[in-house]
Amino acid sequence: MNLQQKPTLINVIAWTTLTNGIVNLFWGLAASGTALSTIVGFICVPLTILPTILGVFELIYAAKLFSNPPQVIKPSNNIAIFEIACVLIGNVFSMAVGILSLVFYNDTVVKDYFAKLNETLAPVIITSVEPTSISQQEVVPVIEEPILNEVEEAPMTEESTAPPAEESPAKPKRTPRKVAKS
Repeated sequence: MNLQQKPTLINVIAWTTLTNGIVNLFWGLAASGTALSTIVGFICVPLTILPTILGVFELIYAAKLFSNPPQVIKPSNNIAIFEIACVLIGNVFSMAVGILSLVFYNDTVVKDYFAKLNETLAPVIITSVEPTSISQQEVVPVIEEPILNEVEEAPMTEESTAPPAEESPAKPKRTPRKVAKS
């Protein structure tokens, strides 16, 4: 696949994302201007500015899709999901663009294009390493000192080689509560 020749669906994603970015910029600015006209709306301005922020991210993403030579970029499912969420602000066009983008991202041609585009690292070949032989002169003997225990242990027998069974912890005794006299 020639990376200079973009598939049609990549161009469709780029154009719809660019158009939706411009729409979201104007939508967010209009909603913020309308919200600033009332006292209650003044409190809601942080919510109305969100389409404007999404519009900026959409414009940047569309510019990366349009770039020639193509930049290393992945499909942006997050932008598509936020476009769908714009229906909460009343932007139905953005919702349609988000759904179309998610559908197009799952197309095999688009997946192959992004896989080829992101294939910038060469495959790593792992070879097995043979252990080197150690000569007798290189070996340093380690002398272990015996560990002294304060408690003397019983000699080991065949029955005592099995691990000891765990005992359940004893239930703590409760002391009766004293009732305050009034």
